[in-house]
Amino acid sequence: MRFWLLAWIPLLILLVPLNAAESASTNRFEPEVLKFEALDRRVPPPPRPILFVGSSSIRLWTHLPTSIHGRPVLNRGFGGSRFKDLLRFFNRVVLPYGPSVVVVYEGDNDLADGQTPAEIAQDVAVFLERTETELRGTSILLLTVKPSPSRVHLLEVQSEFNRRLKLLAQSHPRVRVIDVASPLLDSQGKPDPRFFTADRLHLNAEGYEAWRKPVLDAIELSLKR
Repeated sequence: MRFWLLAWIPLLILLVPLNAAESASTNRFEPEVLKFEALDRRVPPPPRPILFVGSSSIRLWTHLPTSIHGRPVLNRGFGGSRFKDLLRFFNRVVLPYGPSVVVVYEGDNDLADGQTPAEIAQDVAVFLERTETELRGTSILLLTVKPSPSRVHLLEVQSEFNRRLKLLAQSHPRVRVIDVASPLLDSQGKPDPRFFTADRLHLNAEGYEAWRKPVLDAIELSLKR
């Protein structure tokens, strides 16, 4: 018995930090999600909104239209999030709203944290399965990961992840991938600094304007289905 316990000690030592890190990641976004829930209690969300979720590229899109084709818009982005975080909070930031369309931007931070495109694609597949099962009739728009000057070293894996997004969408009739990466590239195929803020990572007003047309066009097509 003593030998059996000693053999398990190294494994337990490894698992404790991993569980602690997982808990810290979950708790990190809890305050933001609680704010969403408090806001919903004060101002009940409208039925069947167009829901924007994801990381800071969504959270900072503060001048989103309040409605698109007569449908109300909700922004529930929380900065720094990854697809795993969106899955953890799915029951609180996606499911309660019963959206007509969900616009998703995730994957940027996942890649920056060292996850591979294949690993992230597994999380995307779980997200799509949940929406198909729990939000029947909802259209999903997946925004490609944007290139940025501060993460130019990730261009290759970003392209690979965007390719995987398109492959996933092919087997889901209500899922569409929106190319919001190409509009941000210069003539050399590099991220154009004029679309980014001083941190060289987040979009400025001109960058969001470059996103506006492809995203709104895709929403319009989804609402016609």
